[in-house]
Amino acid sequence: MLSYMKFGWTPGSLALQKRRMVYGMALAGALFATTPGSAGGIAGVDMTANQVTLRFDEPVDGASAFLLDGPQRIALDISGAQAGRGFAGSAPAVAAVRQGQVDAQTARVVLDLASPAVPTGARFSEDGRSLSFTLQDVSSGAFRSALGQGRMRFDAPANAARPPHRVHSITVPIPAASKALALPQVEGPRDAGRPLVVIDAGHGGHDPGAIDPDNGRREKDVTLAIAQAIRDRLVKSGRVRVALTRDDDRFLVLQERYGIARRMNADLFISIHADSAENREAQGATVYTLSETASDREAARLAARENKADIINGVNLGNQSGEVSSILIDLTQRESMNISANFARLLQRSAAPYVPFRSAYHRFASLMVLKAPDIPSVLFETGYISNAHDAAFLSSREGQAQIARGVASAIEIHFARKLAMN
Repeated sequence: MLSYMKFGWTPGSLALQKRRMVYGMALAGALFATTPGSAGGIAGVDMTANQVTLRFDEPVDGASAFLLDGPQRIALDISGAQAGRGFAGSAPAVAAVRQGQVDAQTARVVLDLASPAVPTGARFSEDGRSLSFTLQDVSSGAFRSALGQGRMRFDAPANAARPPHRVHSITVPIPAASKALALPQVEGPRDAGRPLVVIDAGHGGHDPGAIDPDNGRREKDVTLAIAQAIRDRLVKSGRVRVALTRDDDRFLVLQERYGIARRMNADLFISIHADSAENREAQGATVYTLSETASDREAARLAARENKADIINGVNLGNQSGEVSSILIDLTQRESMNISANFARLLQRSAAPYVPFRSAYHRFASLMVLKAPDIPSVLFETGYISNAHDAAFLSSREGQAQIARGVASAIEIHFARKLAMN
């Protein structure tokens, strides 16, 4: 069972820790942006062919690297450094370069890969002011194998002494926590040791979601009925505990949805939706998991639409920057993303006998509702409300029961496997 303790959090301090993290990152970004010449600042990232060189204003203490999948990335943590300026040149294997600050003394450089590659031959210059390595092209299988080997560490030369740096203490007031939503009722076994699944019925309240063009059925009503059917099926089985983010027609901003799951220390989060498309022939279910890079245009389109659910009359009620979100993901979300992808595949295999899926059933998108860093999460597009056949299936009690049967089966197999591995 994933727990807050794994990341050094306790349930009682989670909200405060999260606020401190976000405020700290925002403050760090503001300070470092105004001090480009500070000791150990990243002066640039140079790329030529398959060679990458990180240059620093001053000697740094060392570095380490690790690989990330879904999408494929190389992350480099530079000890004794601060994020600095951009990059120059290009490398065939690199699609983009990003920088962020892990903490006050550690900068992170992320190479978004265009093709699988691993760093080799990493070495510091004698003065400790640059780190160079070669990007070696590898197969996807070799990349996944290297992913499991953990961090690679690179030591700076012992004679590259850094000048002493001054430490400043800055106090930033943290706003008082807003009044939290009341947590939903947990149903099922009373054994608190049983896994907890949080089911999120998409949209609600003033936000109807997609609308059936033939009869005006609203996505928010369909998703609520499906979520309730899944809950009832799980409660009847008695194998897991379950809670709904909403059990009526109410509006929740996206962060409140996964925030409920985090506050309840959930083991799995499933957001239920019904897609729509201009092409009335499009049909079938799709499972989405989180990635900062969309797997295709359709995934990007869906993320752009769903992430606007927080906006009312032009006012964004969620208001979390994409930059902070990306840093939070890089820091804590690798394991949760891998488990989410595994569950997406299991959901398709388990539910396919009951629910028609699209041929490309698993897609990746930067969906805000999936950004809980410590809870495996999927968004289940149960079908197309814009398609007459799918809309009838999604709106019928028989169809909802079939969906619930497939989802419940996947959930029970998921936790049975997890128990067997412990």
